[in-house]
Amino acid sequence: MVTHHRYAEVGGRTLFYREAGPVDAPVVVLLHGYPTSSFMFRELIPLLADRYRVIAPDMLGFGLSDAPPVEEFTYTFDAVADLTGQLLDALGVRRFAIYVQDYGAPIGWRLLLGRPGAVTAVISQNGNGHEAGFVTDFWEPIWAYARETTPENEQALRPALGIEAIRWQYTHGVPDPSVVSPDTWHHDAALLARPGNDRVQLALFADYVTNVALYPALHERLCAEQIPVLAVWGRNDEIFGPAGATALGDVAGADVRLVDGGHFLLESAPAEVAGPMLEFLDRHVGRLRR
Repeated sequence: MVTHHRYAEVGGRTLFYREAGPVDAPVVVLLHGYPTSSFMFRELIPLLADRYRVIAPDMLGFGLSDAPPVEEFTYTFDAVADLTGQLLDALGVRRFAIYVQDYGAPIGWRLLLGRPGAVTAVISQNGNGHEAGFVTDFWEPIWAYARETTPENEQALRPALGIEAIRWQYTHGVPDPSVVSPDTWHHDAALLARPGNDRVQLALFADYVTNVALYPALHERLCAEQIPVLAVWGRNDEIFGPAGATALGDVAGADVRLVDGGHFLLESAPAEVAGPMLEFLDRHVGRLRR
């Protein structure tokens, strides 16, 4: 299947997105995590596109989308989700399944909560939706920065912007790290190193606490609309631990699959993600139309 690489003007900003599959097929929206982009879905898209219309945007501030400095744009998860929703509107997408990973989860949760009846299914791959998923040692510096954006708390977070921390996200918890291409962390680090992008990422770190407040409403909506949920999770992730997947199973009746891997599971175990995902989508949304 051919993947198209496109740009759209949305809300005065340019957003990059990848698109593949039949235009009249059910839509699957792939929402990437930090610090990556739709690049993380480069191998998954062709596996889905013979039967689904697949759309994978780069969020504002990431990948090949615009990354205006913080002096020109107030970076919050609300604002980034709003632009993502505007992109879907521009593409004529009204109903869609979502695949969320890391930062993609709070973007996806806002789309789900803001558009009743629009989300047909949820696939969460290490995309947190419950307080149980937070690994304390990783998150405490972020919570501290959200409480007080002091120079000291900022300095404690700045190593997370460097290439070694990004490499760790890709390789930690992976049974055989040699299967993960170094292209991944070098690609992300180069884009993260653009002038001014450090302030963008720090703004989103500070705003992450707003995502936790959404969880009760998310759980209520998932149950009220009986939205099918698949949680396919790298069990060795020390950012969002497997308790986050189990909790989604408890509150939303999710189909929970724990896989021997880490945070970026598509890089080390793509078949273990794509297989259950296709089976899940075919069962729940394969006959729907947008």
